[in-house]
Amino acid sequence: MPKRLNVIFVCFGNSCRSQMAEGWAHYLHRDTLNAFSAGIEPRRIDPLAIQVMKEAGVDISTQETHSVQAFLTHDIDYAILVCSEAAEVCPAFPAAVTMIHQPFDDPPQLTKGMSDGDRLAVYRRVRDEIRSYVASLSELLAKTPQAVA
Repeated sequence: MPKRLNVIFVCFGNSCRSQMAEGWAHYLHRDTLNAFSAGIEPRRIDPLAIQVMKEAGVDISTQETHSVQAFLTHDIDYAILVCSEAAEVCPAFPAAVTMIHQPFDDPPQLTKGMSDGDRLAVYRRVRDEIRSYVASLSELLAKTPQAVA
């Protein structure tokens, strides 16, 4: 039986993009990945992220926010940085951890001053982009030397 890979999704606040990615990983890869998320400066989970994920059939309302520092000594195979800010200041994981930088737009930042309907449209777009990326993780990770069959 193949080893379940430990994957952590990291963004600056662990409030939106990394939470969505963790939710999608649990939903799409529950048998092959152990998924986590963390942030450089964790905040509370964004209610709009919870809402748009729930619309897609994924409940992230019980997920918690975590500091990336708490995972530096965990057995992590891949750290996927889902924002450029995290990529710039993320603490160093052990050398055995494969780092992947895959940034996504920041819905809270992009939607400042927008109407609720326009805000939701941005959150949904980013949710769907993250879903597509997470759906392809099995193939992506199989191509890296870290993956174990």
